[in-house]
Amino acid sequence: MELFSPSERQRDRIVDVLLPLAIGSAYSYRVPEALELAIGDIVVVPLGTRLMLGCVWPSNDDTRAVDPAKLKAIVRKYEVVPLRPDLVALIKWIADYTVTPPGMVLRLALRHDESPHVGRERTGVRLTDKRPERLTAARTRLIEALADGLIRAKAEAAREAGVSASVIDGLVDDGVLKTVVLPPEPAAETPDPNHARPDLSPAQEQAAAELVAAVEARAFKVHLLDGVTGSGKTEAYFEAVSAAIRAGRQTLILMPEIALTQAFLDRFAKRFGVRPAQWHSAVSSPRRGRTFRGVAAGEVSVVAGARSALFLPFADLGLVIVDEEHDPAYKQEDGVHYHARDMAVVRARLNACPVILASATPSIETEVNARRGRYARLHLPERFSGTRVPRLEPIDLRREGPPKGKWIAPRLAEEMGRTVEAGGQALLFLNRRGYAPLTLCRACGHRIKCPSCSSWLVEHRFRRRLECHQCGYAMPVPAECPHCHAPDSMVPCGPGVERLQEEVAALMPGARTQVLSSDLAGGVERLRAELDAVARGEVDVVIGTQLVAKGHNFPGLALVGAVDADVGLGYGDPRAAERTFQLLHQVAGRAGRAHIEGRALLQTYMPEHPVMQALVAGDRDAFYDREIAAREEALLPPFGRFAALVVSGTDAHAVQSHARALAAASPRAEDVRVLGPAEAPLALVRGRHRWRLLARTPRGFDLSAYVRQWMESAPRARGNLRVDIDIDPQSFL
Repeated sequence: MELFSPSERQRDRIVDVLLPLAIGSAYSYRVPEALELAIGDIVVVPLGTRLMLGCVWPSNDDTRAVDPAKLKAIVRKYEVVPLRPDLVALIKWIADYTVTPPGMVLRLALRHDESPHVGRERTGVRLTDKRPERLTAARTRLIEALADGLIRAKAEAAREAGVSASVIDGLVDDGVLKTVVLPPEPAAETPDPNHARPDLSPAQEQAAAELVAAVEARAFKVHLLDGVTGSGKTEAYFEAVSAAIRAGRQTLILMPEIALTQAFLDRFAKRFGVRPAQWHSAVSSPRRGRTFRGVAAGEVSVVAGARSALFLPFADLGLVIVDEEHDPAYKQEDGVHYHARDMAVVRARLNACPVILASATPSIETEVNARRGRYARLHLPERFSGTRVPRLEPIDLRREGPPKGKWIAPRLAEEMGRTVEAGGQALLFLNRRGYAPLTLCRACGHRIKCPSCSSWLVEHRFRRRLECHQCGYAMPVPAECPHCHAPDSMVPCGPGVERLQEEVAALMPGARTQVLSSDLAGGVERLRAELDAVARGEVDVVIGTQLVAKGHNFPGLALVGAVDADVGLGYGDPRAAERTFQLLHQVAGRAGRAHIEGRALLQTYMPEHPVMQALVAGDRDAFYDREIAAREEALLPPFGRFAALVVSGTDAHAVQSHARALAAASPRAEDVRVLGPAEAPLALVRGRHRWRLLARTPRGFDLSAYVRQWMESAPRARGNLRVDIDIDPQSFL
């Protein structure tokens, strides 16, 4: 850690402290005489009338022309692990690249330490030699459970004996049980790299050998682990994890939906004997605190987490893995607009360690980098089980569509029936939550919109509500039209997954069905239980949104039906073809993963579309060739770059005026074209009107510096106006 020199401390005793706020630079503070500080130390400082946590930050001012007597003093040093130089460098890099105040990026690293102090004392119980004066059935069960003399945590003893905590407390009061202080619960147990070494295919062996060599080289390098669905990419990169564990170094595994990937955690435990430490929103605050401290102390070897795990204070990071690297969930769409995949590559470079990007359908950016030799490609062309990748067949809805008012074509319904009768499972995929995406009045045509957003309310029949998927607004389904007051006139239009379940129940009355959607009641735990039930074969027909494409393993799944394969190809999004191809390829890949042959049927009105033709032909390279050529010709990412500036506020006129003023203030540059301002496709979200500008540049242009210069010369946003900057946006809504 970089210390301030003694001469500097004696001269002025001033340091810069970065606060986790939306401010452009660090503030200077006076250092008390008895305090020794280093860059990265976490300190408590006064700001106005309150105290705040901040981080001692590298200074850009070597003159120190400030009178120390005029500065406020640091209150104290906060007793937590300081930010290491690599994390300080990452925060500075992200702030510079995303044109975000560095304090907002620092906030991502500081907010993790949910519980900086030692948690409450853990106690266990064990039997003494004293016999109880009074015996009950519950007391007898507890004494028998503890007869082996081992110490157990109170909760564990109660669970094992099937008694309440009061039974334990009563025997403690009687002296029959003695309480014992237990050591702090570890954040995670240490994985054993030799616990269960797998049998790998030749292709896996070759890929694993290269990855292990990269870990042992202790140098930065990017590998694309490119394998078809079910090819064993996870087992291959587990060997690199083993190498990092043997070397005493730490591994970060990023996943798009770690809270739901129970199968991954089970596979990790099968390979290494224990589960990795987890980092995601469903982890409790005390466990996050233990994980944070364990990672900082080097006691936690492997962390599997969501994108926020990128900011954990690793003591010795030796390997970074980004699983399903193409997944849009890696892009943070609010606050600091960073892409976790790209920042994982940056963090690996700062830590001089390898990074593995794994996917069956790489993003166009990653594919181009691999084709140009920037990333080393490791290819797994066949499934580990020996089964073939599912063949995809189109159902042309113009010729063989479903009956009026139905959504499942006869051929798909027939194949579903055959699959279930043969003992297999079927999956219907539709990326629309709820029962119906639109509710309108059949008398006057009125459509029910969200009062705070420019989006229609979606009917959720399970909850008997109309809901907005932008802001969460909800209302009961009205008994009459709010516009013309016609009674019982509101009808659902279009299908959602709940409506498909209703149709499946009518087609196959005896079939066991299950809807898998992120907005069902019960949260993560319920979804995990439902995914486990599908994997155990307790469901005949699964109806799911894009949630089902997140790397789940359903051994009995034989048939996949995409009910509306065209749904993602509209809206003028330059990434629409890529995302549709990836999503349908991943969903189809859920079928036939064990020892059964899988099939996938795509219901489409556009079977001649290049995406559909590539999917049906099984020619992934043809899709990438065409999409890359089209992007290059149009100078779309990754051959060109965009920066999106979204102006929002509650006053529509003020938002429009400020957007126009921003456009007028854009610096003149030969390589930059500013598009807009124009209303954003989602023009109203949570009561805020939205206008958007796009700056378009060639690939090699320093877009971040341009936008920074633009913001310095632009008029300041006043009142509740806000300007959100997104460098290299993934969404254009």
